[in-house]
Amino acid sequence: MSARRWLASITAAGGTAAGVAAAQLGVGYGLGIVAWPSQAGGEGENAWVTSLAWATWIAATSVAVGAVCAARLDAAQAAAGHRTGTVRAKVTTSLRRGVLALSAAIGALVTVPLVTVPARVVDHPATSAPEAIAGGYALVGVILGLVVAPGVLAARAVTANMIASLGWFWLLAVATVIDGVTAGRGGVTTQLAVWQFTSSGPDLPNINVWQALFTLGSALLIGVLAALPAARRGDTALGVAVSGAIGPLLVAAVYLLVAPTLTEVSSGEISAYLVAPYAVLTGLAGSVAVAGLGPRLMGRPADREPTGAPQAEEPRADEPRADEPTEAAPEPTGSATERPDRQAPPAPVGT
Repeated sequence: MSARRWLASITAAGGTAAGVAAAQLGVGYGLGIVAWPSQAGGEGENAWVTSLAWATWIAATSVAVGAVCAARLDAAQAAAGHRTGTVRAKVTTSLRRGVLALSAAIGALVTVPLVTVPARVVDHPATSAPEAIAGGYALVGVILGLVVAPGVLAARAVTANMIASLGWFWLLAVATVIDGVTAGRGGVTTQLAVWQFTSSGPDLPNINVWQALFTLGSALLIGVLAALPAARRGDTALGVAVSGAIGPLLVAAVYLLVAPTLTEVSSGEISAYLVAPYAVLTGLAGSVAVAGLGPRLMGRPADREPTGAPQAEEPRADEPRADEPTEAAPEPTGSATERPDRQAPPAPVGT
């Protein structure tokens, strides 16, 4: 890759990550999804923890999206590196992914001031600098995105799952806000990747059954649908198999970071934290099923001959088969003068 193309890819990764981060935080602040409470203790603790989770997740996903967009802008180079199986090409591809991820992480650092400044309004009883804690979680989210971005770039199925999960989680958040406004419930905390069912449903200890089924079903469906196109294209089985875990994995990692002991989470919201690891396994199960059964479902058995291998052609109906005897050609009739193959030898010269 030339220096100009390197510079263009690096700029695209950083700029896209910064733009995606600013856009997501803008939507979050505008709709009250990310809302820093003036009092973080007591009833405001849920809003504080939820906003930390959103800020961390936004930073991580911004890095991944920035790297993916930059890679797609230079798709020709990526395809060329994928087709050549030389060691040099593989090293160049891995280096390219790492550089794009790092560039996107630098661009996503814009989340740190965009989170730190609004968080100055928080009065937290456990610390005198809550804005530093909020900015620190945004920085942790950038590092998390830097870790997962090369893996997202490595397989198109993983990219598809990450993008689909990103859109789905934002759709859930916007729908939760609209539902709260229409129902007259102001100030409702919008949890990450969760549709909050009413408390009238069946409950297990600390787990809302309807909420758990909805979360697990969504992870399974996204894992299957995002992996199907890659399985149909014949992408690497490993990339297809692990793709279903990436979206739920980011959410589970964020929940673990913001509430490792679950003491900060209220009883009404703890269900999402407990179900998140199982969503990872459910999404993974969906993509593994597609990786194993997809080729057969698409009529492409795993042990089929390569497409480039020559295949024997069936003889046409008017052609004799090799194992069938052929009729001898009839002996031509006529005089020797009419048959060039049996003409008399020429007379000697001079006789």
